[in-house]
Amino acid sequence: MSSVTIGRRRRLRELRRAAPFVLPFVLLFIVVYLIPTGYSIAQSLFKEQRSGLGLGGAQTVFAGFGNYLRAFQDSAFIGSLGRVAFIGVIQVPVMLGLALFFALLLDSRVTTPGRRFFRIAYFLPYGLPGVIAALVWSFLYAPTLSPVTRLLSSVGVHVSFVSDAALPFSIMNILTWAWTGYNTILIFAALQAIPEETMEAAALDGCSGWKAALLIKVPLVRPALLLTLVFSIIGTFQLYNEPVTMKAVAPNLESTYTPMMAALRALSANDFNYAAAQSVVLGALICVLSVLVFRFSAKRVDE
Repeated sequence: MSSVTIGRRRRLRELRRAAPFVLPFVLLFIVVYLIPTGYSIAQSLFKEQRSGLGLGGAQTVFAGFGNYLRAFQDSAFIGSLGRVAFIGVIQVPVMLGLALFFALLLDSRVTTPGRRFFRIAYFLPYGLPGVIAALVWSFLYAPTLSPVTRLLSSVGVHVSFVSDAALPFSIMNILTWAWTGYNTILIFAALQAIPEETMEAAALDGCSGWKAALLIKVPLVRPALLLTLVFSIIGTFQLYNEPVTMKAVAPNLESTYTPMMAALRALSANDFNYAAAQSVVLGALICVLSVLVFRFSAKRVDE
């Protein structure tokens, strides 16, 4: 019996052993992800058409890429993509920078009082539902209710946290407050996995403190940083709860402020096929950005 045949039989045995463990995930992935995605893509290729004066019943006809062309010509949808991109470019680096800083503080070998308290305190904002966090901050942003604006007005400083120019930064603040702790815990877990011998060897070479943190710890937790970056990109483009909640105190906030809100508006107008096309465009954009981040990271490692 040839070595090739033996190798094939061995791989088949390994696949049969792994199948009971992998099959549940594969089935769940197909049911929860692939089937809904395929259905959305199929729906995005059709449209509702009414004949005559539009008084008769609607008829579903094949539209090809018409809904996608409509999406790319829709200034409201394109504007929503631009807004979340602007928010992500500023907010994600700030949030991950803070998360890395806090994680390094928690991982420091120096015994400081209240370490356990700060571990809980950093994570606590993430424990609150996003809508609750947005409600709390909306109260602090509301021009007629905010104690912050009243305090600033008492010293002659008049600001509005819900003006058109300030809205993106107000949303950024909520996202940073809510998600920094979550990313801190992920990075801190990666820091805890660094072998103690590595840090001891660095200390013997005279590398300690923040120098060791920047030159040794940060490169070793790069996979965790990459993971948090991808999660943050996905979360930013799926932004929905915070701006919707803030509409109560910011009437100027558009109903298509984010891509998710734009798709929901089309869905509410019974334009299901167009909403499906918007969702597919958003999902494809998220996938492309995630792949680019991974490829760029792999290229940097190779260099």
